[in-house]
Amino acid sequence: MLEKPFRNYYAKASKMNGMVGTNLMILLECRLDNVLFRMGLGRTRKETRQIVDHKHILVNGKPVNIPSYQVKAGDVIEVREKYKSAQRYKDILEVTGGRLTPSWLEVDQENLRGTVKELPTRDEIDVPVNEMLIVELYSK
Repeated sequence: MLEKPFRNYYAKASKMNGMVGTNLMILLECRLDNVLFRMGLGRTRKETRQIVDHKHILVNGKPVNIPSYQVKAGDVIEVREKYKSAQRYKDILEVTGGRLTPSWLEVDQENLRGTVKELPTRDEIDVPVNEMLIVELYSK
């Protein structure tokens, strides 16, 4: 992620209730490209970003091609019907089949579909980042 969008996420997190660092991590975790990566529908975040860009994804039945789209609790995310039989997704599922899915997501890999049960808490985000250092840097 580039500097300008990251700064915008920080500004949004600082306006929310609660700790800024925790809010920032939750905002970043709830991006559509990251959620697809967590669901196992992409080998890397770059790949899931490209999948979203190419309009392969439906959120609540509507096509979305914005990787930074913020998912909400209750959103249903799935691969469009015409792409479900593509070899690409068979290869992806072969590689990511053993990946652990976070508890805040419910995934049906057979149907290439998932649901956001709830927004993640900081404890459920397993990224090794000290967000307080980021807050210190950006609060100046």
